[in-house]
Amino acid sequence: MATESDKLRDRLDRATAHLDPPYAVVDLAAFDANATALADRAGGKPVRVASKSVRARDLLTRALGRPGWQGVMAFTLPEAIWLARAGVSTDVLVAYPTADRGGLAELAADPALADAVTLMVDGTEQLDLVDEVCPPGRRPALRVCLDLDASWRPLGGRVHVGVRRSPVHSARAAGALAAAVAGRPGFRLVGLMSYEAQIAGLGDAPPGQALLGTAIRVAQRGSYRELLARRAAAVAAVRDHADLEFVNGGGTGSVAATSADPVVTEVTAGSGLYGPTLFDAYRAWRPTPAAFFACAVVRRPAPGLATVLGGGWIASGPAADSRLPRPWLPAGLKLLGPEGAGEVQTPLAGPAAAGLRVGDRVWFRHAKAGELCEHVNELHLVDGDALVATVPTYRGEGRAFL
Repeated sequence: MATESDKLRDRLDRATAHLDPPYAVVDLAAFDANATALADRAGGKPVRVASKSVRARDLLTRALGRPGWQGVMAFTLPEAIWLARAGVSTDVLVAYPTADRGGLAELAADPALADAVTLMVDGTEQLDLVDEVCPPGRRPALRVCLDLDASWRPLGGRVHVGVRRSPVHSARAAGALAAAVAGRPGFRLVGLMSYEAQIAGLGDAPPGQALLGTAIRVAQRGSYRELLARRAAAVAAVRDHADLEFVNGGGTGSVAATSADPVVTEVTAGSGLYGPTLFDAYRAWRPTPAAFFACAVVRRPAPGLATVLGGGWIASGPAADSRLPRPWLPAGLKLLGPEGAGEVQTPLAGPAAAGLRVGDRVWFRHAKAGELCEHVNELHLVDGDALVATVPTYRGEGRAFL
């Protein structure tokens, strides 16, 4: 009897039989189901789509057309401007501070654009740069969001749990920066964001590492409790100086937990739409794999080995096995430790390798979401066993933002 993996492989193979690898596909049924699940987990609060995790305008638009989704979180200012001008959204929040002078000049020169794009800041130096590019008297007021650091610092700060982001960690610091923004002409403070990467971006059930998983869950519970109190205090301190339109938090891995915070008004998600392998290590919710890329078998170096052309699409982050793509279909394939996933060839072993022939496809899943799109110009959209559309990625539209 055919397994679910066999059925998926058969569907993908039949839908793309006329294509020559390498190429990437998105299974629309899985994409839509993930979008619905994420909105449901947000408990009625809007979900802002993280463009970095999608990197295809058509699929950003598809997500925003689903119930519960509203607004875009972009990763660079030029990207935000491009998306706003293209009509993807009139509400684009830039997730990171910018030093792009050309982008700032373009933003300051267009009142409609300035009303659609919100800049991220975590210090007055970023405000100074904006004023250097275009003094406040010669521009519309620019929308600003404060980035509150969400890392956990137990033991009096001697331990740091989380990523290194904003220097604004305490409620007092958030209030002081809010006062500085509010006191400067040419800026309008509209939001506060805090991304709890140690919860949203860290799987709590790493395969084969039960003790590590337990330690991660203990740290995540402690971090969540601390952040609930600190974020509430920070929001209160900021509201003394500005009427906030939104308080943003979370990511795919913490949508339900973050949306349960009373002060949070919206959550962000993106990776969960594609369901990359990093999210296989989460207990609370695992997205259905929706994005895949295919490589062709080009040689058989030994009876138990099959080699595909390419395959080395490595994800960003720490140099570890978790950042390698995973051969997914047919089931029962694995990378070779000494070689891993190579730029021009990737040898594969495992029970399924013996049955592969030259010309067969091997389907991989990327470790992260949108980074897949940096390797292809197009995404082929599959519905059932039919290829129903082909849409350009950012790369396919000639856009490389980072």
